[in-house]
Amino acid sequence: MPNAAVRTAVAVATASLLVLSGCSAESDAKAEFSGIVPAPARFELTDRGAFTLGERTRLVVSGDGAAAVAETFAAPLRTATGFELPVEEGAAEASDIELVIDPEVEGDEGYTLDSGADGVRIAASAPAGLFWGTQSLRQMLPGEIEEADPIEPEGGWQVPAASIVDRPRFAYRASLVDVARHFFPVDYVEQHLDRMALMKMNVLHLHLTDDQGWRIQIDAWPELTGIGASTSVGGDGGGFYTKDDYRRIVDYAADRFITVVPEIDLPGHTNAALSAYPELNCDGVAPKPYEGVEVGFSSLCASPARAEATDRFLTEVLAEVAEMTPGPWIHVGGDEPLATEPDDYLDLVRRITAAAAATGKTVIAYHEMGASTELPPGTIGHYWDLTAGHEMPANRRGEPARPYPESAGQAHAFLEQGGRLVLAPADKTYLDMMYPDRPAGPLGTELGTRWAATITLEEAYGWQPEATIDGLDESDILGVAASVWTETLSNAADFEFMVFPRIAAIAEVGWSPADARDEEGFRSRLTTLGAHLDGLGVAYREVGGVDWPG
Repeated sequence: MPNAAVRTAVAVATASLLVLSGCSAESDAKAEFSGIVPAPARFELTDRGAFTLGERTRLVVSGDGAAAVAETFAAPLRTATGFELPVEEGAAEASDIELVIDPEVEGDEGYTLDSGADGVRIAASAPAGLFWGTQSLRQMLPGEIEEADPIEPEGGWQVPAASIVDRPRFAYRASLVDVARHFFPVDYVEQHLDRMALMKMNVLHLHLTDDQGWRIQIDAWPELTGIGASTSVGGDGGGFYTKDDYRRIVDYAADRFITVVPEIDLPGHTNAALSAYPELNCDGVAPKPYEGVEVGFSSLCASPARAEATDRFLTEVLAEVAEMTPGPWIHVGGDEPLATEPDDYLDLVRRITAAAAATGKTVIAYHEMGASTELPPGTIGHYWDLTAGHEMPANRRGEPARPYPESAGQAHAFLEQGGRLVLAPADKTYLDMMYPDRPAGPLGTELGTRWAATITLEEAYGWQPEATIDGLDESDILGVAASVWTETLSNAADFEFMVFPRIAAIAEVGWSPADARDEEGFRSRLTTLGAHLDGLGVAYREVGGVDWPG
């Protein structure tokens, strides 16, 4: 945590945020707290005196689902503090944290929070909102609360007096993690879910398959995780999630009100599957497992001679993935179909999306599938090209330039067929893109790529979703995604160095009202978030212009 002098400086830096919120930094308690990421819709520091989390504190609950939220919130706090923190029903006292289901609070993810010397009260109309309220309270506690064996901060576990009314701007706020180029084990995925929850991100998009690896067990096609999961980029070793592993991730995410969206990338990015099953190849010959980083060279076969095998593959794979995924969405990829003839691509898109829709899930696909006019009604488009007016650079790892109007038109095709859009423009939200100064990562290696852009913290924060594509209304947007492709990221430290703190910028774009966003205030609030990331052991990059704790 920063010392008192640094905390005072931070408070001065946050003056603009506090003025916008109708509050001031006049008291020491206020000076020690710089704010919450993402910024709440309405936030005001008050003069009710600080709340102290202590040995007598209980979590007092009321309403269906409140107790489960309280238990999820209390578990790490018990470890950090040594306090019992029992979850009980009844009347709350000044030493307690009260969690209340209240139908008057707007939105399933909305909440109110009031804290002071007379207690803490979080209210929401649904358990999801109640949980997000606890994550704001989590950030209001000292960052040491994240540590497994902390030293109690001077003055105790204090929460500043505040009043918050909050709900998200967009319903879909995703972290896309590519576990196909490099595999990340279940334990680490759970750690990432905890960090997502802290920032109120509610979708974990797992990119489970690509040319380099197939990472999800499919009983009907066992060699997908035999041959298909045997390696990764650079030959760094393979790996995959068993069905029990995957269900563990899904359950852990659900406890944090995060939905897992599995992606099976089709019809391109399929070398891992093609290497496992010769019958999926037009020539009946399986290619070798792939350990490089090129794109656009693989494709499922559209030939009538392979139709039985291809359609059985689509039906059985997508059905098994859907069966173990309780969330409403399944992602079928569709990007960079450079090895698929245009007519074959349209034929395969029809077959892929029909098989996915037959599982009962809402289909999500990258914007290229908007070339089809036969998408299942309501299919969600995932736009990953550059922001309006820009053009994809030539020679994107061998791919010819694709002009913005084409990809924008493909995205609009989803809207015309009854769908909405998830926006993930590569020049703003691809967190594997290099920082402009190209720093070496924690292990001394150069990380990331720069085919789309280099991305500063300011650029990750400053974009407006509704301006990503010409002609969008806010109602067209389901949400946003921060994407991490792992060609150069093979371990947790390198992953975190590229992702944090830029993912916090995307989290705020997805949650906070446009008029609550302020870059200067965001930078000051990163001091508070940084203290929590320190407690969690996150190897974030200390970008300039932020008073990082230390």
